Amino acid sequence: MDGAETMILYGMKVVTRDRTIKNGYLLMESGKIKSVGANLAENDYPGVKRIRYDKDDIAIPGFIDIHIHGGYGVDVMDAEQGVFETLGRQLPSEGTTSYLATTITQAEDQTKRALEHAAFFQGDSGQAELLGIHLEGPFINVKRKGAQPQEHLQNGDVEKFQMFQEASDQNILISTYAPEIPGGDALTKHFNETGVIPSIGHSDATQTEVEDAVKAGAKHVTHLFNGMRGFHHREPGVVGTAFSTESLMTELIVDGLHSVPAAVVAAYRAIGAQNLMLITDSMRAKGLQDGTYDLGGQGVTVENGQAVLADGTLAGSIATMETCFCRMHQFTDAPLHELVKMTSANQAETLGVSERKGAIQPGMDADIVLLNNRWKVKNTWCRGQLAYEDKEW
Repeated sequence: MDGAETMILYGMKVVTRDRTIKNGYLLMESGKIKSVGANLAENDYPGVKRIRYDKDDIAIPGFIDIHIHGGYGVDVMDAEQGVFETLGRQLPSEGTTSYLATTITQAEDQTKRALEHAAFFQGDSGQAELLGIHLEGPFINVKRKGAQPQEHLQNGDVEKFQMFQEASDQNILISTYAPEIPGGDALTKHFNETGVIPSIGHSDATQTEVEDAVKAGAKHVTHLFNGMRGFHHREPGVVGTAFSTESLMTELIVDGLHSVPAAVVAAYRAIGAQNLMLITDSMRAKGLQDGTYDLGGQGVTVENGQAVLADGTLAGSIATMETCFCRMHQFTDAPLHELVKMTSANQAETLGVSERKGAIQPGMDADIVLLNNRWKVKNTWCRGQLAYEDKEW
């Protein structure tokens, strides 16, 4: 692979699928992990370049963000040259090595342009990898629209979805929709038949409606707690059904704003690390100063870490995956191996790329994050190339 040197990283802890190796090392070759072990000797792998890390540094798989609208001044819906170059270059600073470009409900022509732009982007191997597309809307419930523009919402329409999928060159991997709206059942069936992950979100579905969708093939819940019918002891809604349904994989924004710590703890205890996937749901203002920004043609005010529409509705986040990783541990005391599951392994399994992403083991892509002893990103390697280096360390 161009630009990917043969190299050994050593001296740190290495988190693999089944254990944490002290004084570990990993050998990267041609963008892949060639070998993983402990106690590297001076005469091992002669002639190979080495980088030594501190014994308290930790190597984990790169984060996979399956729900991100933008950041660092760009948005997927811009459909302009430079959007994915910017994301690919900037996301490694937060430890993200792969992601899904996520749309917001917009006019059909604008959505098609955004999908076409994402579909034909060819990124550099030394940057965060664009794995595909997450279509959020337009087939959602107006009662739970959140920051999705109401004028572009639609009932479920298989032909419209097929039009979007063709524009994406078959790269839509997840579609957020409300199964209870007219046409929702047909969408569930179509998604299941064509290999798209049906994700329940921006939905006012009852427990029965969610359970019916699951029986028909729904597999996923979009940003738990946000944009959905909440829990009531006589009508559990989407939230309660996510808590009680083992087959559902569930997204969670852990920025401390979209879900307060107690809600995060409740989700962690009810759903478990095996079924949770941390996301950012970030918009273009991530990484920028407070101010006013655009999201789907709407003005969003960003102040003190919060992004809101004029009426106070939360409008995505400005969170990083590093923040979500650290706050999940802070709120729940989840151990390191579970945090890795919730930020990388579960996402890789869900997207069908677990043969090359989501774990540190031989044969996998060399997507590696090095954390310091405060669990802040020190280095990020994307397919064997150094994509980010914190100069302070």
